[in-house]
Amino acid sequence: MCGICCVVTFGSQCAVHDFLSQDILCCLKRRGPDSSQQLIKSVSDLSYECLFSGHVLHMRGPVTPQPLEDANNNIFLWNGEIFNGVHVGELENDTQVMLQHLALCSSEVDILSLFSSLQGPWAFIYYQASKHSLWFGRDYFGRRSLLWQFSNEVNSTFCLTSVAGYSASGNQWQEVPASGIFKIDLKACVTAKSLSLTWFPWKYSCTKQEVDEILTDVCDQVSKDLAKHVRLVMNESKLCLRAPVIPLNKTISEASGECQGTNISNNMHVVSVETLQRFLAEEQKKKLVHQFIDVLSEAVKRRVLSLIRAQGQKTREAPSMSNKKAHVAVLFSGGIDSMVIAALADKHVPLEEPIDLLNVAFMMKEQAKQKGTTRRHTSHEVQPDLLCPQESCQDLDAKTSAHLSCFDVPDRITGRAGLKELEAISPSRIWNFVEINVTLEELKNMRHQRINHLIYPLDTVLDDSIGCAIWFASRGAGFLSNQGELKPYKSPAKVVLTGIGADEQLAGYSRHRVCFKRYGLEGLNKELEMELDRISSRNLGRDDRIIGDHGKEARFPFLDEDVVSFLSSLPISDKAELTLPRGIGEKLILRLAAKELGLAASTIVPKRAMQFGSRIAKLESNSEKASDTCIRLKSFSVDEL
Repeated sequence: MCGICCVVTFGSQCAVHDFLSQDILCCLKRRGPDSSQQLIKSVSDLSYECLFSGHVLHMRGPVTPQPLEDANNNIFLWNGEIFNGVHVGELENDTQVMLQHLALCSSEVDILSLFSSLQGPWAFIYYQASKHSLWFGRDYFGRRSLLWQFSNEVNSTFCLTSVAGYSASGNQWQEVPASGIFKIDLKACVTAKSLSLTWFPWKYSCTKQEVDEILTDVCDQVSKDLAKHVRLVMNESKLCLRAPVIPLNKTISEASGECQGTNISNNMHVVSVETLQRFLAEEQKKKLVHQFIDVLSEAVKRRVLSLIRAQGQKTREAPSMSNKKAHVAVLFSGGIDSMVIAALADKHVPLEEPIDLLNVAFMMKEQAKQKGTTRRHTSHEVQPDLLCPQESCQDLDAKTSAHLSCFDVPDRITGRAGLKELEAISPSRIWNFVEINVTLEELKNMRHQRINHLIYPLDTVLDDSIGCAIWFASRGAGFLSNQGELKPYKSPAKVVLTGIGADEQLAGYSRHRVCFKRYGLEGLNKELEMELDRISSRNLGRDDRIIGDHGKEARFPFLDEDVVSFLSSLPISDKAELTLPRGIGEKLILRLAAKELGLAASTIVPKRAMQFGSRIAKLESNSEKASDTCIRLKSFSVDEL
């Protein structure tokens, strides 16, 4: 993973590097701590200048500093991972491989064909010297962040970067839409004295009329968010990238809407592991579940093995467990998504290597912690409504087996239970359950210093809650419990696996039940289709900026192209059964997979959003809605940037 940036100036009196702020540079360097360098390309006869800034997190093959320049003066910045589609040898670096392939492209069709073939997350910037063209874009799901900014002055500056922040100039940053890739003809911009973006969109194999309607809608949507002097135009030949996944199967069978398990009875509406077992008694259902396990397991395998390891750590043999460090971590709540990812990671990560389970908790008010529960530990009375200091909570945990703690949030409790299940199915593995405890004071400080700039340009209460939770979790700084004693620990893992994408495809959110009740399976299908369409703008760019800030790389197994295509091929009735209660019906196929992997109680844990499970939601305000603009993200002066 990398931090990439490009600044283009047209006839400016200022040097191009003056347009790259030190704050953005610092953010980029945190994303790519292993190599940093810059390259300036001046084309005096056309009066444009480009600055390319690359910051590398070394993950695969030899360390390859960026930007890369080839013999033909083409320049390449790459923030991605190739997991399939283009061959990358074990001793090769995918940045170098991509530039070699691009150098062989003689037409726009060749470039589009190359990017259409890729499987994996990516964002890129490519300067094609012979044609004075600047290409850039994000993958189909937008799993890597890329922002753009246009100056208010016509034909002045244009910037692309992985991460930015509020701009003192008043020129706001926006996420580059993951709706295709873009090209700027720099020579034409100089001649016309205006900025024009040529768009090459993604498309499925559908009819020409359907394609034209889709492209028109998307083009209008993208155009309305651009500066007035910036034009977005469809490429003249109407060339498109081939979507890497198949369209959603919206088939609704006559039997859909009824419980499809064997021996249907009222017992099916009881939330129990036995309910799942009755589904698995059906041969066809069990076969389908194992197909899902196979494709998801392969996705996890690609993501845990495609990274640099020390010699001797490439097999499942376990000659020595001592002094081995974790290379892979999981954002871990003990819920069904993270449990399945951890169980599958265990199948492929070398056995002598620990796996870090990152479990975040925000300090609860004592009154909230007791609400709706019976006080069991009267000898440890704490004054209601006061936040207990972090140190006293840890001392309390060390002195009592009762785990009375202001950090015993729901995700901590299910996380500990999930740890026991993982230890049961894989007792030879070292599972590092990292208890990451965040006080209100630290939350406020780090939001002010770092997190708000990473969440930007998103700005809702929900973005704040999830962004802060993911930032602290992926930092990995917490405690390991050893025989009741908490010891400080910071995860060294560069790869962070996250379960995002499961809810969006398998009807995991509460809004999916509301939609199903109102509009039936047809309405639910439309909702799920929309979920994947908007996941780039709602989640993935933000999460990439957040996790990348620690010099770590987010990897998303549920958004592997093969996984998405497999799930998209199934009718909704094979993936979820929302006539069944919470803890069973949502993400049913994933719960059945978990049962087949040997998991137990975690298979029926109901969906709980991270902001509620970690208890960050409502911590600072009880009156906010998730969609409200978050004042806390904007409570600082631009002079501080």
